[in-house]
Amino acid sequence: MAYDSDSVDDEHSRPDGVNDTTVEALGELSKALETIHRVRGHLYSAHQLVGGADLTLDRVVKLLREAGHDEVANRVEQELLGRNLLPGRWTFQIVEEFDDGYYAAFQEIERDAREELAGGRRHIFEAEMKERRRTHGMPGHEATP
Repeated sequence: MAYDSDSVDDEHSRPDGVNDTTVEALGELSKALETIHRVRGHLYSAHQLVGGADLTLDRVVKLLREAGHDEVANRVEQELLGRNLLPGRWTFQIVEEFDDGYYAAFQEIERDAREELAGGRRHIFEAEMKERRRTHGMPGHEATP
């Protein structure tokens, strides 16, 4: 269902010959990429949280030693402080591998699909949904800024 240019801006309008199923597929691919963006944010959150917890262990070891609990302090210091989260990897390495591998590939495939199937236009599905759902002529329901 194509919309006239007075409603949807050119950047988000459906190119001629692009069918509903293609627009829906690109919309779903975009939605999946948005989920992966969120995953990346969660990985960075985990990276920062694990790093902060590891730095807190310095104080834990100090306090345990002051309290006379050298055995427990030694165990925290030797077995936990600076420990890899996954075999051979601290969180910065996990984030880097994710960014350079899966994340980069996902972004490239989504971009290439848009280029090939819709002239590179983004969010066509959402722009058309906005057009269907907005109330024409109502403040706050304008098609474009």
